[in-house]
Amino acid sequence: MVLVVALCLTISAFPEQTTAQLNRNFYSKTCPNVEQIVRNVVQMKVKQTFVTIPATLRLFFHDCFVNGCDASVMIQSTPTNKAEKDHPDNISLAGDGFDVVIQAKKALDANPHCRNKVSCADILSLATRDVVVAAGGPSYEVELGRFDGLVSTAFSVEGNLPGPSDNVNKLNALFKKNNLTQEDMIALSAAHTLGFAHCSKVFNRIYNFNRTISVDPTLNMTYAKELQMACPKNVDPRIAINMDPVTPRTFDNVYYKNLQQGKGLFTSDQVLYTDVRSRPTVNAWARDSPSFNRAFVTAMTKLGRVGVKTSRNGNIRRDCGAFN
Repeated sequence: MVLVVALCLTISAFPEQTTAQLNRNFYSKTCPNVEQIVRNVVQMKVKQTFVTIPATLRLFFHDCFVNGCDASVMIQSTPTNKAEKDHPDNISLAGDGFDVVIQAKKALDANPHCRNKVSCADILSLATRDVVVAAGGPSYEVELGRFDGLVSTAFSVEGNLPGPSDNVNKLNALFKKNNLTQEDMIALSAAHTLGFAHCSKVFNRIYNFNRTISVDPTLNMTYAKELQMACPKNVDPRIAINMDPVTPRTFDNVYYKNLQQGKGLFTSDQVLYTDVRSRPTVNAWARDSPSFNRAFVTAMTKLGRVGVKTSRNGNIRRDCGAFN
């Protein structure tokens, strides 16, 4: 899934950091049952397909890292506008992530107290927390009050999402642009403890690392052979492989233990251990799951504040996939 963290994340070069209106009780009067309504939909969708979990988590990252957390990634392209979701970096976003937001929006609009009161951006934020919990991860309070963005262009995605071959310098730069620290980056990268990626994203590491070495030497050799068996040279590049080879359906700190053993699927994962600047954090969280969970909650809360829109530069969409 390139999931994640693949992490996957982005925003414009000068995001508007408007967080004053965010608070945990934003809908206490207008839609007091918003959290339960969204949670019910998430639980239903997760029962239907596990892919809902990594797909929703990845969708949140990709939304917030491009123009902020404003559900702009959900907008459908039109004949006159190619939207974010159709940029090559977003083509692989799984439909289950979009669908959980759409279904939650329908459920909210079926409630007369909530109809057209809750933004798609807030629905996605709540659903993301709920899928983390569904996978065994930590629960946390979600700040609410985001408005939906009024712009979505494929052009705005360019260069704003972390790539599978990025090093720590590139990752730190992208996250810093969103007011996120190196520790936040390492915590959010653990989203790759869930979901899958496509074989095409790892071919270079297992077959064509450079002119003299075919397999990336930072890869565990046994793991490299397993990847070659799962992704032979002539395989359909759309074939998927687990991001976490040990516990792919559980949100846990095994992601960091995998890095210690050379089992990071992407270069952008493994560099967190091979780089001396980030290795101490990887080692600490591989040992201490509660510390990792706290750091993840902190990072997710900070991520949810990126580029927040207000009623002055946003609105509440009637349809999450189209502007009003």
